[in-house]
Amino acid sequence: MSGSDLDSKKILMVVAQEGFRDEEFFEPREIFEDAGITITIASKTINEATGVLGRSVKPDIEIDKANIMDYDAIVISGGPGSRKLLWPDKNLRELVRDAFEQEKVVAAICISPVVLARAGVLEDKKATVFKDSESIKELKKGGAVYEDEDVIIFDNVVTGRDPASAEAFGEAVVETLERL
Repeated sequence: MSGSDLDSKKILMVVAQEGFRDEEFFEPREIFEDAGITITIASKTINEATGVLGRSVKPDIEIDKANIMDYDAIVISGGPGSRKLLWPDKNLRELVRDAFEQEKVVAAICISPVVLARAGVLEDKKATVFKDSESIKELKKGGAVYEDEDVIIFDNVVTGRDPASAEAFGEAVVETLERL
């Protein structure tokens, strides 16, 4: 598939309002932009979101105002803020479920694959998550087959483990989008 086909693709990138992991947002975003993909950033509010390493980004849209019909993929960044702000977000889970049902790409990295598990889209699928016992337990509770890998692509679901996997995760999302 040529790069121009990706020019029409749109990704909704979700970050926690505070405490997102900088690399897990900025590295994939750069890969998406280099591929010509249009990115919309979503968070709880459109106030500036801050990463744990001090970088920040201004969201374009509030999670509860996003319409998954407008996107080809939803990509959820990780970081400690995810546990507090994204795991319990019902609107985000609904977006993930809708994206999955419409066979769009659904992706999450670090502890954010828990959002996918809670949305019910990891049932019987291999997935990875940051290696902490609570996150692994949540994944399994959602029916996932946990594997300790950098990145796992299962159908149109992409999961990444940690900041060191951020680049490979971004590339896996692009690769999965190209197959759609």
